[in-house]
Amino acid sequence: MSNPFRYFNSSPEIIRLAVLMYVKYPLSLRNVEDLLAERGIDISHETVRFWWNRFGPMFAAEIRKRRVAHMHGHPQWRWHLDEAFVKVDGKLRFLWRAVDHEGEVLEAVVTAKQDRAAALKFLKRLMKRYGRPQAVVTDRLSSYAAAMNEIGSSLFQRRFVTAACQMGRTRAIIACRASLSSCCSRWVRRACGGRGCCKDD
Repeated sequence: MSNPFRYFNSSPEIIRLAVLMYVKYPLSLRNVEDLLAERGIDISHETVRFWWNRFGPMFAAEIRKRRVAHMHGHPQWRWHLDEAFVKVDGKLRFLWRAVDHEGEVLEAVVTAKQDRAAALKFLKRLMKRYGRPQAVVTDRLSSYAAAMNEIGSSLFQRRFVTAACQMGRTRAIIACRASLSSCCSRWVRRACGGRGCCKDD
């Protein structure tokens, strides 16, 4: 692979320092320019902007790659899976998304269907890249359960949640247990797919 810094007079360390200072901390381009000037590095804020545009995606990819490698070596605690309806070219599609327990978005996939095959493809793609989690939190969509049964539910501590309406359109997530049989509101019953009822833990 060719060296991406070969046409730049500044060293890769200085470029990386300037870009990460701008991205990681709440600093303006001129703040980064001043901080580097205090360290004897004379560059303009426009140079920092150019480096950020040129090398920012590359540094982000490196950090993401290291994070994925770390996640493979250390079991993850919990994934949160959800899906939403989106329109692509005027057609209704389904957006599948996975977020880890730290709030990091792991994967987002758009499919034409919301069935077991789509959920299975989504889960396999996740586990191939990030390994297996200790628990999976979903909204009780039946496609997840069918996909997990095919993969092997013994490898998961499956934990389902559902959502309830609070103050109009505000949603609060509450833990659900399939064994409980108390009555739910119509909204929660619809979110559960009409199977059984839910109760706050």
